[in-house]
Amino acid sequence: MRLGMPATRYFSYMVTSPQKWQFVLVANRLPVRRLWEGEQTKWVPSPGGLVSALRPVMAGNPNAVWVGWSGVPGAGADPFEMDGFQCHPLSISQGEIQLFYEGFSNATLWPLFHDALVPPEYHRTWWDSYRSVNERYAKVAAELAGPGATVWIHDYHLLLVPGLLREMRPDLRIGFFLHIPFPAWELYIRMPWRYEIIEGLLGANLIGLQTPLGADNFFRATSRITGAKTSGKTIVYAGRTTQVGIFPIGIDTNRVNDLLEDPTVQARAADIRQSLGSPQTVMLGVDRLDYTKGIEVRLRAFRELLAEGRLSPDRCTLIQIAEPSRSQVTGYAEVRRAVEQLVGDVNGNFGIMGRPVVHYLHQSHPISELVAMYSIADVMLVTPLRDGMNLVAKEYVASRTDNTGVLVLSEFTGAAHELRTAELVNPHDIEGLKSAMVAATHRSSGESAKAMKPMRRVVLSKTAQAWAENFLTKLEAC
Repeated sequence: MRLGMPATRYFSYMVTSPQKWQFVLVANRLPVRRLWEGEQTKWVPSPGGLVSALRPVMAGNPNAVWVGWSGVPGAGADPFEMDGFQCHPLSISQGEIQLFYEGFSNATLWPLFHDALVPPEYHRTWWDSYRSVNERYAKVAAELAGPGATVWIHDYHLLLVPGLLREMRPDLRIGFFLHIPFPAWELYIRMPWRYEIIEGLLGANLIGLQTPLGADNFFRATSRITGAKTSGKTIVYAGRTTQVGIFPIGIDTNRVNDLLEDPTVQARAADIRQSLGSPQTVMLGVDRLDYTKGIEVRLRAFRELLAEGRLSPDRCTLIQIAEPSRSQVTGYAEVRRAVEQLVGDVNGNFGIMGRPVVHYLHQSHPISELVAMYSIADVMLVTPLRDGMNLVAKEYVASRTDNTGVLVLSEFTGAAHELRTAELVNPHDIEGLKSAMVAATHRSSGESAKAMKPMRRVVLSKTAQAWAENFLTKLEAC
């Protein structure tokens, strides 16, 4: 099945573009977001690992442009420069947000690729919108890319773009990186459009995944669905060769370190600990409010430990940040209700006047506030049921400059493949999670340092910048 219109139609369209770029980055969202102040709008930098990772590649590069949605439904804005990034906004209508983004991207692909923790939904209208929006991204990238340019496409929202773009512009060097897990073959074959998605991905010269397991799953699905020949890290399909590589993403460690040395952040950290009543142990969870993150299991484990007397509400406090996420997607409102009910139950049973045991914050926080919290957290709880990488775990490790603190980390994160001396847990095993939480509170400073030092070596060497440079070097060699 062909995924796009004939290439000749696009070449005639492309010559009208006023500027060509030698590096085009394509992602669902721009590295900035649009804010309204009265009747005026302004662009502000977006937080997030992808922006931090690509800043050295994009910022101030006169030959690079970032294509993405502005975050506001309706017509796109004119191209502009912000924070050192050349940005080309792309329009998405309100209806497409519901069908392409909330529907196929986050109620079909997201649950399926996260081990079907909730049942994925398959609707043809969602698929039609997903394909249409992917065609628009590909068309804009084809228009903006100069002859022989490099195009780097990101994540599950745009799985069809590599194949569509290859049909439009066979001269381009195309890379694709999947930030979330690729599911097991037995799950992936449930997808009605399983062939079209694999075919779309194979339009890339290089496909990057976070873990060896993700790469194995992708090879198995590709071989069985398309019959493509695979050898080592290479897939041959339809006369083209696609390389597949493992590229675990890192964080901007320089930014974290600069914040740790900021007197304002240091003062804020001291204020937070004092406001908590200076407990003996501060536990911290920082997650998007998402059913994949295991927040409910974590809270149940904490409640049981308090009820059993294995943790004391007088000496132990849990801060749980649940950043708002995809509130319109089916199932997310239920997750929020369940989490908030558990928080109320714990505080109602174990808190005292003016001092809750769980400090629950359903709001977004700037990285400076998160670093302040990381620096006072004695135990960091990163216990997703499934996660592609989880950069919170790496941010916490980067913040522990004195090698103190304990990271309780789910085995089902990409980070667990690298941070092997963390307190690794199966988040589906509530008794095992409880034991790990108790052990973390009793670990000596010497034991903590022994585990933290090798994790810090990994995080400080495998940075976001190194990740981007490694991928682009391999793409250049394809």
